[in-house]
Amino acid sequence: MEDTQLVEEILRGEAAAEATLYEKYSARVYYLALKHLRSSEDAEDARTETFLRVLQAIRGGRVRSPQALPSFVLGTAHNVIRETVRQASRNEPITDEILEAEMGSSEQVFLDSAVETVIEQVIRRLKPREQAFLRMYYYEELPKEEIARRLDIKEERLRLIKSRALANFRELYERLLRSKR
Repeated sequence: MEDTQLVEEILRGEAAAEATLYEKYSARVYYLALKHLRSSEDAEDARTETFLRVLQAIRGGRVRSPQALPSFVLGTAHNVIRETVRQASRNEPITDEILEAEMGSSEQVFLDSAVETVIEQVIRRLKPREQAFLRMYYYEELPKEEIARRLDIKEERLRLIKSRALANFRELYERLLRSKR
């Protein structure tokens, strides 16, 4: 079932569509949570919370682009995981090892809202194929074979697309930062 149709059916209140959503993305969310939380109980809790939030967002009409449902689900999962990590860190003393691990992890780097806004503006200005590539490569962490399949290109071309996407991103990012000064 296509994601657009899935969202439409959930909006109509069809429970089978909710079950399909869970079946389609459940494993990916669970393993992402397990990778970061390293506890099957915490991963299960994160998965449950993720799907509650995703369903609430769909029912509330807050999913603007149903075709980007995978990104929305994974983004929600990342937020839930971050909240879980923050909550757990409040309960344990901060050591040098924890600080090093947190500062070295790209998943734990929190950008201030101004930089985040600039990044969102830059991504919106990229070509659709470059946006799709960056989302799948960095955000969804898909293997190159899967990205090539989804973009309907040969795997050898991915290096070129990645290079162009990053170059365009850097150029637009620097230009936007200069204009904000």
